[in-house]
Amino acid sequence: MLRQIIKINEDLCTGCGLCVTACHEGAIGLVDGKAKLLRDDYCDGLGNCLPACPTGAISFEQREAAEYNEEEVKKNMELKKTEAAQVKPHAEGLTPEKMREENMAAVKNLACGCPGTAARAINREAAACPSAEKSRDFDAGESELRQWPVQIKLVNPHASYLQGARLLIAADCTAYAYARFHRDFIKNHITLIGCPKLDAGDYAEKLTEILKTNDIKSLKVVRMEVPCCGGIASAAIAALKASGKMIPWQVVTISTDGRILED
Repeated sequence: MLRQIIKINEDLCTGCGLCVTACHEGAIGLVDGKAKLLRDDYCDGLGNCLPACPTGAISFEQREAAEYNEEEVKKNMELKKTEAAQVKPHAEGLTPEKMREENMAAVKNLACGCPGTAARAINREAAACPSAEKSRDFDAGESELRQWPVQIKLVNPHASYLQGARLLIAADCTAYAYARFHRDFIKNHITLIGCPKLDAGDYAEKLTEILKTNDIKSLKVVRMEVPCCGGIASAAIAALKASGKMIPWQVVTISTDGRILED
């Protein structure tokens, strides 16, 4: 039958998994890191998954598709609930460490589908009238954050707020050491934070994708003076080189007692 059904653009899909969580019928799944419509008859065509997609990879189309099967959907969802409620017994020879690895792998397969990772811009100008903007008291605790999330590992390289952004990449301790961090660094920037000592893996690949995908206007790195913090600056510089783009960039170093150190 001819009916409205969702269409997924694999080129735009980043595999974040938010649409999988938003689909109450179980019609969408992640296959090889991309969202897929698993069964036409599971899709009701209402599009609960559309607003959950941060990259606009999901749209509607009119095409020949199997009729929506509400009974099959109910059976499928009940089966999933039953499977989720069952605790897998400790297999013979499976160590607690191995079980932890498998659990972490299962969490990773969810592709950070929690609502807290959903990309959104924060319009500071719209939140205050012009007169209020002029009289803002930064010492009173005004936030200058312009987007969410901020952790490098969680940021979607295709998030709309990255287009034309002035990018701030900061070691997460810097905001605690430097008292006026929002006013002097975050203001008018899109902020990405991380800790090269504690976060697993290298940031360079993610940062390279961000720089290649978006028209970044400038790049500023803020790090602490401690040696291990040099990793975040190294990753940013490596990403800048790998992107092949000529972008104004700067590295600022903060001392452990909260001062900006001169080069």
